[in-house]
Amino acid sequence: MKAAGDQSLRLLVEKWLAPLAATPLRVTHFGRTRHDGTRYVRVEASSVDGTRALFFFRHDDGCWCVFPPTVDRVTRLSEQFAFEAA
Repeated sequence: MKAAGDQSLRLLVEKWLAPLAATPLRVTHFGRTRHDGTRYVRVEASSVDGTRALFFFRHDDGCWCVFPPTVDRVTRLSEQFAFEAA
C-alpha cells in the first residue's frame, strides 16, 4: 500500500476524471488560497458527454486530494472564486 504522500496529481486526475487517450484535459485554475496558501489546481476533462471539472488540493504531507486540508478552506476558496467571478 502506498503512503498518502505518494499520490501524484496525475494519478488522482486519472482516477477521478478517467480520461481516455483522446480526452482533452486542461488545467483551468491553479494557485494558492489567500487564507493560508494551500495549493490548488482545477482540472477539466471534456468529452462527448460534457465537461467535468474537479479541484485538487495539496496537503501538508505532500499528497493531493479532492478535499482541502480543512473544511474552513473550502469556504474561503469558494468565496474567492465568487469574488473573482463578480
